Amino acid sequence: MDKLFYDRILGIDPGASGGIACFDADNGFSVIKTPTTERDVWEHIVSLAFKDGERIGVFAILEQVHSMPKQGVASTFKFGVNYGMLTAFLIAADIPFETVTPAKWQRALGCLSHGDKNVTKQKAQQLFTIKKITHATADALLIAEYGRRLHYNYWPKEN
Repeated sequence: MDKLFYDRILGIDPGASGGIACFDADNGFSVIKTPTTERDVWEHIVSLAFKDGERIGVFAILEQVHSMPKQGVASTFKFGVNYGMLTAFLIAADIPFETVTPAKWQRALGCLSHGDKNVTKQKAQQLFTIKKITHATADALLIAEYGRRLHYNYWPKEN
């Protein structure tokens, strides 16, 4: 990823119960559970590319997903549709992005979950004490944090 300045870094967990997190360059952040309709997802992504009515620089980190063992055909299909939709929305909104595997961002943040969502939720609660963290928002926040650290070269020493 180029080390250019962006006003916002997004972290996107494309799962059906995922979330979209946003870090501003001034260290403000927000996170929501992914909206349930395609139009609402689109409108939210586009809204993140603007601040005070002006287009700003945004970079997204999208979790690179794949089907899981024992995952049903219908849920695998829905997972792929969500991932494709989010990719298309980022491209259509002219938001540059890169993908990252769960293992890579989890390893970088010291929270390899091996599929246990409680591990990443606990890490997100440790890092973001002022936000209510849910299973739906924890991974998105951590993916955005990974992007922020990578992009802004911000790697604080953790206890």
